[in-house]
Amino acid sequence: MEALKGTGVALVTPFNEDFSIDFSGLLKLLEHTAKGVDYYVVQGTTGESATTTAKEKAAILSFVKQNNKAKLPIVYGIGGNDTQSVLDAIKSADLEGVSAILSVSPYYNKPSQEGIYQHFKIIADTSPVPVILYNVPGRTQSNIAANTTLRLAEHKNIVAIKEASGDLTQCMAISKDAPAGFLLISGDDLLTTPMMAIGAVGVISVLANAFPEVFNKLTKSALSNDFKASAQAAFEMIEINPLMYAESNPVGVKQVLEILGVCKNYVRMPLLSASDELKTKIKSLL
Repeated sequence: MEALKGTGVALVTPFNEDFSIDFSGLLKLLEHTAKGVDYYVVQGTTGESATTTAKEKAAILSFVKQNNKAKLPIVYGIGGNDTQSVLDAIKSADLEGVSAILSVSPYYNKPSQEGIYQHFKIIADTSPVPVILYNVPGRTQSNIAANTTLRLAEHKNIVAIKEASGDLTQCMAISKDAPAGFLLISGDDLLTTPMMAIGAVGVISVLANAFPEVFNKLTKSALSNDFKASAQAAFEMIEINPLMYAESNPVGVKQVLEILGVCKNYVRMPLLSASDELKTKIKSLL
């Protein structure tokens, strides 16, 4: 899975004022991010997958496939807290041309580690393409423990984990004992350089929507063992990064993209577009 090394961008879903999908904005986003990213992640959390319909998800994926001028690999988000619904979504999705699916750990239910293991095992057994685990305890309220990740890593169809726990010790444990070929991917933009120093191969990034070239430098430098250059690139993002989450993701990055002229800042409820205070802070930094 060499395609998953470097920078993956968790694409936002641009909306029109009436909250329909803004495909012209999505086209601009694909062209903008192609300046520096290595692969696209479609319908992850940053793509507001919680509030797009199954029909919209399929349309977005199809559009990205058809307008992928840079011929970048595509990762598609299929996850949830109802295992059977995830399996049904996998079976009904058009995964031709998709390199892997990204599947979030079950949220709200708060399953045991064995429950998490069995959930992902049956997903991996079912999926016709490789599976990337997604651990984001801040959203799911449960953590995929390192030993659970390592058990799952033995499955031939589970190839990577996007780790957004913020726990570097846990990431070290995964990196230390992962089988050959299993990839550790950062899920925290600003932790990417230290994570790559302990064995991660890149990032699935929010800020790469707006600053693809910065993340290209950050990940490529680290992959070349130039961690000083990688850190310098990360330092460019240190002030703006917290603003991306001040009113929940992707509110902040959509505001940046509007200022850059890529797409509008509309988000679907219950999220709200950036407040005047947040807009002012972002404009000031940019």
